[in-house]
Amino acid sequence: METEHQVARHYGRSGIEQAFLDALRAAGKDVEHLAPGDLSGADEFHLGGLAATAELATDLGLGPDTHLLDVGCGVGGPARHLAAAHGCRVTGIDLTAEFVEAAKALTRRCGLAGLVSFRQGSALAMPFADGSFDAATLLHVGMNIADKAALFAEVRRVLRPGARFGVYDVMRVGEGDLPYPMPWAATPETSFVEPPETYRRRLREAGFAVEAEHDRGALALRLIREARERAVARGPSPLGPHLLMGPTAPQRIGNVMSTVERGVIAPIEMVARAG
Repeated sequence: METEHQVARHYGRSGIEQAFLDALRAAGKDVEHLAPGDLSGADEFHLGGLAATAELATDLGLGPDTHLLDVGCGVGGPARHLAAAHGCRVTGIDLTAEFVEAAKALTRRCGLAGLVSFRQGSALAMPFADGSFDAATLLHVGMNIADKAALFAEVRRVLRPGARFGVYDVMRVGEGDLPYPMPWAATPETSFVEPPETYRRRLREAGFAVEAEHDRGALALRLIREARERAVARGPSPLGPHLLMGPTAPQRIGNVMSTVERGVIAPIEMVARAG
């Protein structure tokens, strides 16, 4: 429980919605008539951003009949994109109350409150009945959770048999130290990066069969480099990861990028099916 409090404090900050609105206005957006794509420079808080979310959605085969659970939904970027692009109903849950409040407000401004809803709570004890969902996603969440066996068992509990579960986490793929701060943790005390084999084993033990696995490291590095090149050519965008990470964003992004380049970690996508 203490770890969860530390994680929530790491991510939580006041004024998230207002920071987004100010940045959107600075980018020339009409904040009264927003589309999900207007926010994608800042609300997809994982390596690869919107492109990685879109890849995962394709692999999950989402559609209008799908009720998707987004575990660790953040400020709701993936949930909004998936609902808008695929017509599915999405329920997001996140540990950080400030993220959930911002997610609700931004979703209303995008006109998606009828398809997307959010709850505050722990991924290890979710307030949903058994078999409530047709699919689930977990994007850059497992690095903050030590007990992945309990996490995957809880996700399996709320999924229907045959449902797909898309995991997209930073995983250890080589030897070497992790420099801190990272986007998901300021210190090692709340960082629980594991190798893909640990994920595969824990998913099997929870009743999932892993059907596909993809390393998205090259995609993430390419997109980060392109963003940096655009910033040099055009100046920094008002919409960026600094809205959620604050002034330490350049250091955190530099640390994670260098560690991916050294082959120590990589963003890995896994698609598993509930038995």
